[in-house]
Amino acid sequence: WEAQGIKPGLLFTASCMSLIATAMSFAIRGDIMGDLKTQFMLNDTHLGMAAGAWTWGFALAILFGGPLCDLLGMRRILYLAFAGHAVGFLMTIFATGFGMLFAGTLIGGIGNGMVEAAINPLVATLYPDKKTAKLNLLHAWFPGGIVLGGLIAYGLSQVAAPGPAGGIPLIGGTPAWQIKMAILLIPVAIYGILIFPAKFPVTERVAAGVSNREMFREALRPFYLFLLLCMMCTASTELGPNQWITNIMQRTIEGMATAGILVLVFINLVMAVGRCFAGPLERKLSPTGIIMAGSVVAAVGLMLLGMANSMVSAFGAAFVFGMGVCYFWPTMLAITSERFPRGGALLLAMTGAFGNIAVGFTTPAMGKIMDVTGSQQTALQYVAILPVIVLIAFTCIYLNDKAKGGYKAEKLGAE
Repeated sequence: WEAQGIKPGLLFTASCMSLIATAMSFAIRGDIMGDLKTQFMLNDTHLGMAAGAWTWGFALAILFGGPLCDLLGMRRILYLAFAGHAVGFLMTIFATGFGMLFAGTLIGGIGNGMVEAAINPLVATLYPDKKTAKLNLLHAWFPGGIVLGGLIAYGLSQVAAPGPAGGIPLIGGTPAWQIKMAILLIPVAIYGILIFPAKFPVTERVAAGVSNREMFREALRPFYLFLLLCMMCTASTELGPNQWITNIMQRTIEGMATAGILVLVFINLVMAVGRCFAGPLERKLSPTGIIMAGSVVAAVGLMLLGMANSMVSAFGAAFVFGMGVCYFWPTMLAITSERFPRGGALLLAMTGAFGNIAVGFTTPAMGKIMDVTGSQQTALQYVAILPVIVLIAFTCIYLNDKAKGGYKAEKLGAE
């Protein structure tokens, strides 16, 4: 790559920083949901709609941004990500009602989607022989960013003063939730500075000379469509509960009114550490085995979170859940890239898009369950059915692969 003037290390760092911006927004939005509910007088269903709006922007952006990586280049897609993040976060900061709040979250989600549309094919292109390991290492910064954002949010909550009549907490007369959102502009500025002068490669598919027709044909293969359904379940298992967990812990467990965010931080700390060891784990279990094992642990973790009644039991359940969902997202992307390399950026984009479309339904659905049942933790237990479905599906994939000699990654040009 150096001979072409391309610096893989710098591009990988910029990719990680852009993902940190995405992740910090996820954590901070989770932390401020209670304040937004009070500020804009929302019920849980509408709060879930506002909080989950980013998933629709994400899905649209990644679905259209992925194929455009080949046409516009990954650098320009990251420019669009930068614009979406900056505009969306500013709109949220200065929101005056539900409509503007929803729109700001939606546009920020477009920024998130453009990030995902660019960095996944970028890393797959830079490291074609280490896709599972490198994509997991890259996506360690999603939970890593949530840890960072969560700790910042918690720290600001500790220094905030109660608002008039116990209302919205203030820092220097400004609502604390607005200051928390403003912090997100820092990683956005950093990755913007890194990407603007950098030189990017063309995608792996373009470099191999695979035609657009062949790429789109890959999207219609039955096995890939089956993987899309699995991705919808794995993404919902991870991101649906994670979006609500802070709010649920704050409401249901004594002593966690301001410490609920720490449960989310802990879950994602577990995930960040775990993803750093995806390479050795892949060699022992295969990507398919990783998803199967994670499904069992995730289901158990959700049931335990639904029964937690103290800080100790909450953090214990959070550890189990974090270990379960740890490898879901990056390993599903790695399986897509390894089994369907001719699909290139399109299939990676579709995989991420369908995952977020599912989360777009899961987040408000959990809010609806909470409105109807009046028991917030019950919503967590309802989600546990999803990893059970994934376990059944991937057991079938595993047995089919085993009958053909085991899991095999396809490589462009190998024929």
